[in-house]
Amino acid sequence: MALGDCWKQLSWFYYQYLLVTALYMLEPWERTVFNSLLVSVAAMAIYTGYVFMPQHIMAILHYFEMVQ
Repeated sequence: MALGDCWKQLSWFYYQYLLVTALYMLEPWERTVFNSLLVSVAAMAIYTGYVFMPQHIMAILHYFEMVQ
């Protein structure tokens, strides 16, 4: 029963995503392009944050002389 409830919740979130982004008006191939670009941008942002944030944090800590 819990799996069915989880599936209902996921499908409800998906329908909300379609409504908020107005993807329900697009054709399937246009939806695929939009979602692919969205996933690509999100993955690039996460990767960039993972790679460069430690350097920025260390620079801030050095600036405020918290790390030597």
